[in-house]
Amino acid sequence: MNNILEAKGVSKQFGDHVALKKVSLHIPKNSIYGLLGPNGAGKTTLIRIINQITYPDSGEVLFDGEPLQPSHVATIGYLPEERGLYKSMKVGEQALYLAQLKGLSKSEAKKRLKFWFDKLEIGDWWGKKIQELSKGMAQKIQFIVTVLHEPKLLIFDEPFSGFDPINANIIKEEILELKEKGTSIIFSTHRMESVEELCEYIALIHQSEKILDGKLSDIKKAYKNNIFNVGLEVDNPELILQDLREKFTIKTPDFCNTEKHLDFVVQLPTKETGDFLNYVSSKSNVTQFVETIPSANDIFIRTIEEKNRRNNE
Repeated sequence: MNNILEAKGVSKQFGDHVALKKVSLHIPKNSIYGLLGPNGAGKTTLIRIINQITYPDSGEVLFDGEPLQPSHVATIGYLPEERGLYKSMKVGEQALYLAQLKGLSKSEAKKRLKFWFDKLEIGDWWGKKIQELSKGMAQKIQFIVTVLHEPKLLIFDEPFSGFDPINANIIKEEILELKEKGTSIIFSTHRMESVEELCEYIALIHQSEKILDGKLSDIKKAYKNNIFNVGLEVDNPELILQDLREKFTIKTPDFCNTEKHLDFVVQLPTKETGDFLNYVSSKSNVTQFVETIPSANDIFIRTIEEKNRRNNE
């Protein structure tokens, strides 16, 4: 079985509100899968269904090839966006309690907690109360108790919320290490730079429906517009730019480098790429010709705008 989780035609409605409409996903094992979408799209409802906090009205969820059932909860770790730590309890006492709820013995929980507290250099927090910690510090504790029982599937909902850049990078490295050790990860976030850094696969949910999914590298290729960043060394930049504008679709010229250097962006029909290169090579020294690959953020915005436009037609 190559997928850790499959959702097949999952639908969920709360009164008159349709939260999910026939959503199907296939999340490969040992991957980081980005679950994306605007607020209210249905991501949290799907996550709650996977964690069996709520149940679908129709459709099916398979976990490691089996219909999702209560026993699977012990092999799933969930870090929600809204944290659930008891503020008046001490850090160590609470971590032990939550670890035991996940099925660890007290001695095994202490052993694993010591490992993680030492690894994240927070050993002196053991006797502090949660209310004494900053949001980022509390987030570290929540991260530890989420991964402590070594689940097959981890679900992170905005895991970097509350972290400064240094600690966000520490947690990012821990997530990548967990993936390298064989853990499958669902990663829900609004931070597109994190998607670029971490995710191999993505799904985009909008207005309760899945509108895009697949391998991120394949999606980027599919969304290319044949746009290139071009750099030329030429005696008369303004003259060649004027000439190029008559023949090609030129965007954002930039004369900031040197008097004899021209940087610009061009959009080319696929069949004209060779003609363009032959032409500029005959007129100048080509120092750069690099295709622009759309970012995850570009794809996110473009896909949702297209969906909204279709809905309004």
